[in-house]
Amino acid sequence: MISKITIDKVYETARLEEVIGDFVQLKKSGTNFKGLSPFSDERTPSFMVSPVKQIWKDFSSGKGGNVVAFLMEHEHFTYPEAIKYLAKKYNIEIEETERTDEQKEEASERESMYLVSEFAQKHFSEMAWDTELGKAIGLSYFKERGFTEETIKKFKLGYCLDKWDGFTLAALDKGYKLKYLEKTGLTIVKEDTQNPGNSKKFDRFKGRVMFPIHSMSGRVLGFGGRILGNDKKAAKYLNSPESDIYHKSKVLYGIYYAKQAIAKEDNCYLVEGYTDVIQFHQRGIHNVVASSGTALTPEQIRLVNRLTKNITVLFDGDAAGLRASLRGIDLILEQGMNVKVCTFPEGEDPDSFSKNNSYEEVVTYLKDNSQDFIQFKASHLMKEADNDPIKRADTVRDIINSIAKIPDRIKKEIYIQECAQIMNVSEAVLFNTLAQIGKKDQKEAVNKQKEEQKAFSVVKNTEVQEKVDVQYVLEKKIIEQLLLYGNEVHSFEDLVLKENEAGDLELEPELSEIKVYEKIYLDLQDDEIELANEGFRAIYYKLIEELNEKEDFAVNTFVANLEQDTVSEISSILMEEEKYTLHNWERKDIYPKDKKTEIAQLVSETILTLRCYLIKKRMEALQGKTADHTEDNSEILEEILNYLNLNKLLSRKLNRVFS
Repeated sequence: MISKITIDKVYETARLEEVIGDFVQLKKSGTNFKGLSPFSDERTPSFMVSPVKQIWKDFSSGKGGNVVAFLMEHEHFTYPEAIKYLAKKYNIEIEETERTDEQKEEASERESMYLVSEFAQKHFSEMAWDTELGKAIGLSYFKERGFTEETIKKFKLGYCLDKWDGFTLAALDKGYKLKYLEKTGLTIVKEDTQNPGNSKKFDRFKGRVMFPIHSMSGRVLGFGGRILGNDKKAAKYLNSPESDIYHKSKVLYGIYYAKQAIAKEDNCYLVEGYTDVIQFHQRGIHNVVASSGTALTPEQIRLVNRLTKNITVLFDGDAAGLRASLRGIDLILEQGMNVKVCTFPEGEDPDSFSKNNSYEEVVTYLKDNSQDFIQFKASHLMKEADNDPIKRADTVRDIINSIAKIPDRIKKEIYIQECAQIMNVSEAVLFNTLAQIGKKDQKEAVNKQKEEQKAFSVVKNTEVQEKVDVQYVLEKKIIEQLLLYGNEVHSFEDLVLKENEAGDLELEPELSEIKVYEKIYLDLQDDEIELANEGFRAIYYKLIEELNEKEDFAVNTFVANLEQDTVSEISSILMEEEKYTLHNWERKDIYPKDKKTEIAQLVSETILTLRCYLIKKRMEALQGKTADHTEDNSEILEEILNYLNLNKLLSRKLNRVFS
């Protein structure tokens, strides 16, 4: 267990905008920050972060919470793992007891797979540094590649001994289960044909140097292993298989080490292999990631898109590599990103070039040789077309197909103009071709939609439009007002029944200077109103207690001591109105009224509306009882009359609040 003192220190120290900034490119928006949602595929930012409240809200997916909730949602951390991650980030010493065998047993399946992967990474590193074979084979290979000891340790490179089950036996000996060794792909389990009922266990990465693959937060997800022998039957590189924690299409090698540099430089270099990334890092260029030899996927591009809009694709000049990169460029364009391409001299790749040149030389080369994707694609494809007019026409069409992928219309037009100059073709012809492609894509989209509608047409829509739950909305407003303004003192006007000189009862205004939470509590207490929603009721009593006891009440401190489900609910309440700031109303000369200037009116209006609503509900219930004409309903009718008078009084008060 992690001590509460440690947890409190983590919450006090961690800055939400800094933590989320490691995963999402945030831009200032008033007092808040906004960015693209890391939980959905969107092009218009709907992800809001409030440094003041220390909460976030993603309006595209509905998720929200505090700093721990973000890590639990985004990185699938457990609560203790999120606390440990933050403690490590902010150099906070963490008090924690050793896991017992029982605690290991209780760990979730995903967490168990992470634990096994972490153990494997440490084991492979130890084999490389602490065994004679590891030093002679694994460590010497990395040094031959030009990696320094500091670099080898930074990227946690290692070696799996050339034994059939060396790693597996070591893991089992430490108490890790074979089930999770097999699920992560670290161990291959096969039935022993010579001994039916028994199984054989093999190390997947036997005799390979190891490259751990990390998530954006630094968790070990899987491994890449390179063979060092001359076995032609074995694959040169071998990756961990797909698992519950490792999805090759959603991971970029080096993203953990590159994320801050990518955001800072506002550009990401995309390479092909592990050693390209490591060699660039060692040379001092940190904003680089690799697709690990696989075809680039939309999920991988979106990882980068959260940090920057700019990608520079780096590759050597072989034809296969060029063709693959050209396909990847279209995917990048579809995500609305800016693409440049840089090729290295013949016989060079990012690994060798960065190893053989100084930092200044590499940076200068990248700057001078990075081409816009149109220039690159045109020059490359025109070489292939030579003077063949048919091939040349196909080349133009290929480039227009790429331009058609770009969502931004202004960019499309600029690229068309550039393409017309390079290819010596009239803009009118290119625009016409672009329009034809657009119509074709639109037609295909419409046909697809019709097919989907047809597939579901047999199911009748029997859903009844959901009615607004007035009481839920009002109770939610009360919680919001307590959270935002609970400790503020305001002047509240109340109407009190008083006898005038003629002896008649009249409503007279009375002003009182009290705190918002006191006003809400006293008014609800007077009418014996209890919040109907169980979640709101629990938050309400905690808030009243906290506001009553602490003069220096702060939302982020209050939220830190709540369950994560409650934190998510509170973030939704607090950030509800922030979504309207996304629309930039001021730019359209529309200036929404500032709620802070009318807090007393807002609070009074909410409480009075709730009271009127509850009276109306009570009157409806009583009227239902009077339906039976055989009974004496005089008492019920008298009660209804009293409620009618009270409702009139409250309505008068409510009208006064509005005016």
